[in-house]
Amino acid sequence: MSIDSVNRRSFLMSAGALSAVNAFAAKPASGRVLGANDRINVAVIGTGGRGFYVAREFDKAGKGESNAQIVAVCDVYQKRVNRGKEAFKCDGTLDYREILNRSDVDAVIVATPDHWHATIALEAMDKGKDVYLEKPMCHTVDEARRLTETVKETKRILQVGSQTTSGDQWAQARKVIADGMLGKILLSQGSYHRNSIEGEWNWPIDKEAGPDGKGENFIDWKMWLGPAQKRDWVKDMGQDRFFRFRKYWDYSGGIATDLYYHVVAPMNICWGEPQFPHKVMAGGGIYAFDKLPEDPTKPDREVPDTFSLIGEYPKGHSLVLSASMANSQHIPGLIRGHGATLTMVEHGRFEGFSPYITLKAEKSRGKFVVPELEDKFKGETEIKIPVKENNTMQTHVGNFLSCMRTRQKPQLDVETGARAQVLITMAVKSFREGKVMYFDEKTWKVSDKPTKA
Repeated sequence: MSIDSVNRRSFLMSAGALSAVNAFAAKPASGRVLGANDRINVAVIGTGGRGFYVAREFDKAGKGESNAQIVAVCDVYQKRVNRGKEAFKCDGTLDYREILNRSDVDAVIVATPDHWHATIALEAMDKGKDVYLEKPMCHTVDEARRLTETVKETKRILQVGSQTTSGDQWAQARKVIADGMLGKILLSQGSYHRNSIEGEWNWPIDKEAGPDGKGENFIDWKMWLGPAQKRDWVKDMGQDRFFRFRKYWDYSGGIATDLYYHVVAPMNICWGEPQFPHKVMAGGGIYAFDKLPEDPTKPDREVPDTFSLIGEYPKGHSLVLSASMANSQHIPGLIRGHGATLTMVEHGRFEGFSPYITLKAEKSRGKFVVPELEDKFKGETEIKIPVKENNTMQTHVGNFLSCMRTRQKPQLDVETGARAQVLITMAVKSFREGKVMYFDEKTWKVSDKPTKA
């Protein structure tokens, strides 16, 4: 299958060509039925920094109770393929389709740039593979819809790789909210801030690497671009795009898709019922990192270094998020209710451990604002609920491998993942177009016109 056929598949899967898909789509393949003692065979597609790290975590889990192994790695950069082959003593390839065509592969880890996530995951499920899909889940709202539908059709296991969601504080928060301890939920807030001298996402560039590179320096640039706009390696700063892809709209949503996913997904778990927003607005800009550190004559990025959003939900509450790559100070991660406030991460780091969550009652003139909560608080104004510490990455990977055997829904399933994705993708569109965006849940359509009731 050529890259052109990949683009044709992307076209056919668009909302306007669903009838064509129904006419030509092959029946999804069935995956191997795993017994309790069968070893799970996992392949890794995308072995850059993140992909290699995730692969090591799977390798670690596989040597423990999970009974799994890495059997193949894939990347468009030969040096990364070689590194993966050596580390995991497995096969390696430059073409992901060779991985998907292997009958011995039970699951794939997809850790490519964002613009390839959905295409590979969809093809993998069609071929009977379960998928560990790195965050963000995908690049567009339509891709989120297609992934959701394909999981249902193929009955494959798809775990979105935001290990933050396997922390105990979100489960504890969900219990508190389900018990009605907040009263009416009004507003959730969170942040994700970083700061560094060289500017975020300015990862090292291998100067000898490229489409003309020899031996391990070869990069299959056409394959890497895939469904994205065609670009010239030299004229379009291909080296920067390849090694620092998160700075470009073609391959990423910047802060929104890279960082906010670790905030929005846990919030959906806390709320107890994952929800689509109906209205989203965003703002920000390139305020600090406007020039490349190594070459001030060239622009550093297309995506903003500082970004904020407001999402409004049909059930009558809002979510406010702030982030900057040029300032490291977080705000507390909490949910405000009419009767009480629940703080999940006082330090604001959603990926960091908190030994407890805190519930604080709203009082006026010494009395509970919501009188019926007084009995629930049992005479207390502030309640601290202990949180169990765990290795969230190993818990998340272990949950995925376990679900492959039990066929149960994983911790960060496709439905929850899609609701997080829709919010942040709408925020990107709002920022880029300078408009408020609205979402129609029935049609999965985003527009700048309010949805009719």
